[in-house]
Amino acid sequence: MYKLQKITDCYGKIDTLKLTNTHNKHIPMPQASRYSDEQVEKLLTELVNVLEKNKTPTDLSLMLLGNMITNLINTSIAPAKRPVIVRSFIEALQASIKDDKAH
Repeated sequence: MYKLQKITDCYGKIDTLKLTNTHNKHIPMPQASRYSDEQVEKLLTELVNVLEKNKTPTDLSLMLLGNMITNLINTSIAPAKRPVIVRSFIEALQASIKDDKAH
């Protein structure tokens, strides 16, 4: 199982996330192995910078990112495969959410 995990470095107010394997730390997630950590970090930093530059509130950030995800799925994935991709995405997102009572 893989999940997004906060790492110690942050960019501004938004925590940096990375994908981790919860069963065996030595097996990379297949999707992540195609891209270097540097490439992922660079793009993530650019996205965070845009949101912070515009002082985007969390709810608007989530709405924008959700719209981007929807657009990517609808324009880049065959209609027959979309439900499987969406289900996998939802499961990965759900698995990455911590049951943090602080907020």
